[in-house]
Amino acid sequence: MGQKKIKITEVSQLQPFLLQKRSPAFFIHRALLYPSYLLTHLPLQKLYIYPIKSLRPLSVTTAQLRREGLRYDRRFMLLKVEADGGYKNIQTAYFPECTLFHQAIDGDHVVVTYQIPEKPLVNPPTPEQSTALRVPLNPAIDGLETVDIKLFGSSTTTYRMGDPYDTWFSSCFGYPAILVYIGDNRRPVLAHSPRQDRPQQSWFSSVTSVLSSYLQQPQGKDDEASGLAFNEAAPFLITSKASLRDVSARLPEGETMDMIKFRPNIVVDEIDDDDNNDDSDELEEPLNAWDEDFWAELLVNSQHRLALTANCARCISINIDYGTGRPALGEQGAVLKKLMRDRRVDAGNKWSPIFGRYAFLLPPTSLLLTTTTNRERGKGEDLVADVAVGDEVKVTRRISDRDVWAWPK
Repeated sequence: MGQKKIKITEVSQLQPFLLQKRSPAFFIHRALLYPSYLLTHLPLQKLYIYPIKSLRPLSVTTAQLRREGLRYDRRFMLLKVEADGGYKNIQTAYFPECTLFHQAIDGDHVVVTYQIPEKPLVNPPTPEQSTALRVPLNPAIDGLETVDIKLFGSSTTTYRMGDPYDTWFSSCFGYPAILVYIGDNRRPVLAHSPRQDRPQQSWFSSVTSVLSSYLQQPQGKDDEASGLAFNEAAPFLITSKASLRDVSARLPEGETMDMIKFRPNIVVDEIDDDDNNDDSDELEEPLNAWDEDFWAELLVNSQHRLALTANCARCISINIDYGTGRPALGEQGAVLKKLMRDRRVDAGNKWSPIFGRYAFLLPPTSLLLTTTTNRERGKGEDLVADVAVGDEVKVTRRISDRDVWAWPK
């Protein structure tokens, strides 16, 4: 039976059946009627990297996925120097002024600039706020001071970059801050590492995988992720434009929610009518808001596999005005409250609304479909996957119940 391509049309309202528990019979019924149901086609719409954690994201058209995240993503982090000489992680939720810093890649450097808001946070503005800072993406670490950090309960050792970087950021922030680099060090993944399942080879095996996904097997040592840089709980965060439209629909007419406030790495969307040339008798299956809650695995360009293992709980960072570096006024400053009404759907994070899914890179189909000997040989090799905006993304595995947050408090 030939594989059909789904024409996806926009919907902005949460479908009632998404609020219900999905049984194996539901998936089997849908898949037998519509073989492409479990292989929903979506274009990769946006790619974002954050070379320095918590600053504004950088939109790119191509990227390389690695075990620890996108290449150059969250390799650096800023720390505030406390009065007692200790350090505090500078994260967007608690330091909204981070959103005034812009990043761009120029060769082997990230170039950072500061946007002075109409009402300056540092008054009078400092000379450094009108200059650009160039930070090497792969700095030498010999002789650098080491700094131990803990992020999301997961610890590692970092390297302090020193001046001129510390001086520049301290001047722009208006308080002492330092820039640290992770190098080859990694933070341990404390929960939600993926199971290394074999990829689906046909639409029917996609159906049967739904049933097998109910059997939660314990994770072995070989299944553990290699570690994290300064991403919080997983190497990648994936979001859907359909869900973003649902959020925007909660705002007053004429206002929209900006996806960068959710700080994703990979954004998928539905197929535009102009991009779909299938015959009119092909199945039309909409991309529903919040459908990603039930995605377990994605396939990019028919080869690169991403395991979606946990939900991303949201905080006050989504209420920030990126133009002022302060909490937003009006309805834009109440988005978190609006999502609290119906998006507290993770029993392990019952007080926080959910938007987006955490993901890990899995071995590609070309490796898993080879011999056992070749698969064993590939275990020690670095996983990499080159992707680009416009690439085809397929939902190849779904779950019946939402994942439950289990990261240690």
